[in-house]
Amino acid sequence: MITHNIISVSGGKDSTATLLLALERKIESLRAVFADTGHEHAATYDYLEYLAVETGVKIERIKPDFSARIEHKRDVVCGKWRNEGIDESIIEAALSVLKPTGNPFLDLCLWKGRFPSTRARFCTQELKVFPIQQQVFEPLLNAVDTQDIISWQGVRADESMARANLPESDEADNGVINYRPILCWTAEQVFEFHRKHKVKWNPLYEQGMGRVGCMPCINCNKAELREIALRFPEEIERVKEWERIVGLASKRSASTFFAPNTAPGNPMGTTLDTAVEWSKTARGGRQYDLIAASDNGKQCSSAYGLCE
Repeated sequence: MITHNIISVSGGKDSTATLLLALERKIESLRAVFADTGHEHAATYDYLEYLAVETGVKIERIKPDFSARIEHKRDVVCGKWRNEGIDESIIEAALSVLKPTGNPFLDLCLWKGRFPSTRARFCTQELKVFPIQQQVFEPLLNAVDTQDIISWQGVRADESMARANLPESDEADNGVINYRPILCWTAEQVFEFHRKHKVKWNPLYEQGMGRVGCMPCINCNKAELREIALRFPEEIERVKEWERIVGLASKRSASTFFAPNTAPGNPMGTTLDTAVEWSKTARGGRQYDLIAASDNGKQCSSAYGLCE
């Protein structure tokens, strides 16, 4: 009987530290899995290749396929939308873009007709949780020689209130054991663990990024959005095009990457262009931040003090 140790690797500091910890403990039947959202920065994909070489661990890339659901959405548009009296031009526009692109994040949003948000955060479940469960856990659960499946998760308590309430270990409904070995670690301990094992961290942490997952993430804060627009304008242009495409797949003929925010002076939820301009302003959003404006995006910038 085999106990399978599955580590979800994102290319971020915490999942990398978790992988290094498993290797340090000489854990057997180790399997590293990367759920590819199709919305990562190129530096993260490069980093995963570096990490695989440096650790000697193959990192499997998995991703969901939304082709069938997009096809069903076409049937809904042709049938239900027409029966509801939706304007024919809106229907034709939706049908023109409702075709699988092969990019998981974009295909998910085309199917939904909208982008995820903090209140409707379907991206994590659809792009990471479900694919790993369906493509990794379920085949192992059905295997006759499987004893246990341990899902190693690189989450830390000081990241959020929800994570602060998580136990170090628990059992999921399907019998998979969730294990969070760095739950009580600080960010500094995580980076120090990289140094101990002489493994570089993702370079995006020195380029103003507090997180290195989706680029940008729907939970991106003002400072992070400013850094992304300054350093990686091509990422902003890509998502602006996605706003246009997903908008065509919506009944409202419009969709914004950031959901509406009712905070005074915060235009999140209008367009990405407007949100980027707001990110350049000082607190209150009324005047441009002159200090931030002097940044040319070339110097090291880290929320974790990695440039010192």
